[in-house]
Amino acid sequence: MSAQIIDGKAIAQEIKAQLKAKVEIIRSFGKRAPCLAVVLVGNDPASEVYVGHKKKACAEVGIESRSLMLPADTSQEMLEQHLRQLNADDGVDGILLQLPLPKHLSSQQAIDLISPAKDVDGLTPISQGLLVWRRTGHVSCTPLGVMELIHRTGFKLSGSRAVVIGRSVLVGAPMATLLGNAGATVTAINSRTVDPAAITRQADLLVVAAGSMRLVRGDWIKPGAVVIDVGIHRDGQKLCGDVHFEEAVKVASWITPVPGGVGPMTIVSLLRNCLTAYESRSS
Repeated sequence: MSAQIIDGKAIAQEIKAQLKAKVEIIRSFGKRAPCLAVVLVGNDPASEVYVGHKKKACAEVGIESRSLMLPADTSQEMLEQHLRQLNADDGVDGILLQLPLPKHLSSQQAIDLISPAKDVDGLTPISQGLLVWRRTGHVSCTPLGVMELIHRTGFKLSGSRAVVIGRSVLVGAPMATLLGNAGATVTAINSRTVDPAAITRQADLLVVAAGSMRLVRGDWIKPGAVVIDVGIHRDGQKLCGDVHFEEAVKVASWITPVPGGVGPMTIVSLLRNCLTAYESRSS
């Protein structure tokens, strides 16, 4: 048995084409394109790469992107002032604060300032609260992308047993909420969970966002389970995930590769959220 590969790159390209068509219709009526503002503080190499990917993706679908590049010694007060200005700017539909911030800055205080209407990363307490209440709001991009990948496999979430490894505000917590909202019985595993493998072996669906290279081995996986690997790590010249792919692919029914699985879906979900924000503000 060998799992079918969930091609996140191909699915993301398909969704980008749909988004591009929608933006072209907006422009055909003489209206401005949706606009995403990305705020980057300092010169973290990984963050600069991510911002570059997001700018390229915006250009592909016709979304305007603005980059606010702030020096590493930017004060909390100055960062918050910039965020307030973007909140008030009618030409900006989505605000993305690239994390992590330099250590002297409070990301929590900064995120709290972002207008929920423009919170296309779904990180503000209001956005996360709306998700728990099952009300309309922006959903964190990676969990939103994962839900699309699961949907594409034809897997029936309602009544299934789902396990999420990781409980971050960015991925793990909203992921568990989304799966629960869809009718799955969800178990969330964290670093203090006793015998996590005994729990994961019961999962029809396993979403791994642990931040630990090749944590999940083949014998952690229930035969025929759907496995979504959110992690990404550099191992020498190669990239790998939180799941030991070579072992897991022999056990699972469907699995995401690293790279080319969840990553492209995170970016396309950001674009989708930005278009949604534009439409909500324009209606």
